[in-house]
Amino acid sequence: MNELLDLAVAYRSPLTFVAAIVVMLLLLVALNTVVGFIFKRLDQRATVPKLKLRLITVRRNVRILLMLLWTPAFIGVLGYSGYLLYQKIDLFEQGRSWLQNLPEGFWRVLGINLAKLAGLLIVAGVVSRLLKRGLLNLMARAKAFEQIKANDASIELFFNALVSIQKTTITLLVIMAAAAMFGAPDALQSNLALALTLYLIFAVGMLIVRAIAALVDSLDGLSRRYSRPDNFLRYYDNLRSLVPLLRRTIEYIIYVTMATLMVTQLSGIASLAIYGPRLVQVIGIFFLSRAVIEVFNLIIDKRMGSVEGMEEQEAKQRLTFVPLVKSIVGYLVYALAFVLILKALQIDPTPILASAGILGLVVGLGAQPLINDFISGFFILFENLFMVGDFIETGSTRGVVENIDIRTTRIRGGDGELHIIRNGSIGEVINYSKDYVFAVVLVGVAYESDLNQVYRVLRDTAEALQEQNPDILNPTELIGLDQFGESELTVRLVCRVKPGRHLSVSRQLRTLIKEAFDREGIEIPYARRVMIFQNADESAPAGLPAT
Repeated sequence: MNELLDLAVAYRSPLTFVAAIVVMLLLLVALNTVVGFIFKRLDQRATVPKLKLRLITVRRNVRILLMLLWTPAFIGVLGYSGYLLYQKIDLFEQGRSWLQNLPEGFWRVLGINLAKLAGLLIVAGVVSRLLKRGLLNLMARAKAFEQIKANDASIELFFNALVSIQKTTITLLVIMAAAAMFGAPDALQSNLALALTLYLIFAVGMLIVRAIAALVDSLDGLSRRYSRPDNFLRYYDNLRSLVPLLRRTIEYIIYVTMATLMVTQLSGIASLAIYGPRLVQVIGIFFLSRAVIEVFNLIIDKRMGSVEGMEEQEAKQRLTFVPLVKSIVGYLVYALAFVLILKALQIDPTPILASAGILGLVVGLGAQPLINDFISGFFILFENLFMVGDFIETGSTRGVVENIDIRTTRIRGGDGELHIIRNGSIGEVINYSKDYVFAVVLVGVAYESDLNQVYRVLRDTAEALQEQNPDILNPTELIGLDQFGESELTVRLVCRVKPGRHLSVSRQLRTLIKEAFDREGIEIPYARRVMIFQNADESAPAGLPAT
């Protein structure tokens, strides 16, 4: 008998640990049984089907509530008992001592607090459900507003985030209330309050991001719907490219503000919060600079971009200088934005600008080709050597000028190739687009041809072409016989045409001449070669040995 008692004393702590687990499980079973019994009686008394369904829902929620209360208690008992076992403390004696030292009325207070917590959880669940229902109704109304479908996705994201936030916030508030009810340490309560504060800052920030997305999409849809040629929204399509940038800018500002507010709650790194407003200013300056450039581009296009009703020369000048003006405005705005960003970061821009000037001078000494390109570009533009749309030839490059920048010129060749030429390397330029250009056609006829007939056919053909083609400025001039060739007589025709149209007019004139010569039986000579084949057994030509 004594041996059994000694054995029980030796294993008293493990047995106490197992007993605690069994008691917790029996408690859960008992509570579940009581709840099932109560709701079974209520279900028997209920006669309305709707009430029966409501009872099923309430029963499920009560069971979930029991699990929410029992699970942390069970984990706490296991953790505390495991800690005592690890410290080799007698669980039985510790438990008995704890029970003996409980204050008077402990179980009554515990029961009241548990009842309060249960009531609080029920109220929190009801409030959360009502809020969810109200938010979903608001989402449906917001999606139906003005029948705009483009913002439905952003509205759903906003309200779904709002539902999730209210659930999490109510849960954290219930946990904080439970900690206060059961007398949790002050450090735990303060940490819970800090966690709630950080979560609310983060949640509200993300909620504002969703709200801004929904608002921007809604305003975008409304602006497109009500844009009319007679109101100020007629310019909206020109500035609509700023909408995605506006959304990203607002999102970044909100993120920086969230991070700043969260940092201020953490005493160890609170001093870093001073950089938040500076970053917000930098983001705002960058967006404003882009917006100013887009507005200036719109104004320039409206004031200078239209070429309707202008002479061709004036239209080319506009098309040449508009990109240049836009480029200069962009560089100036970005330079000003750079200085403002330095000031927003509380950095004195004067030394940096002075250093940049010295560095620019040093780099400029080694970048003379680049400077030469810039200077040549200005001379090309202001001396009006050629413009966008001109057909020019420089060096081995020939084609239509597509763009003139400060540093380079882009020329589209006849085969579609794009030549990008440094302005400093452009030497002699042949411009076929100044005032007028001659389309020159050389026609070869046989020596046996009647020149009077040839001249008549050529004049008739040129007159017919002039009636068809508006690019011809003056009647085609028949210069006459140009030269005696090896097997042909060459006749020269010259036609004054609009700038850059000489090649197309020449091709069209040659086509008509070929058709007219075929009708009139005028021969266009071509090279002929006669080949003589001789058999080996025939007599060889004089002077050659026979084979």
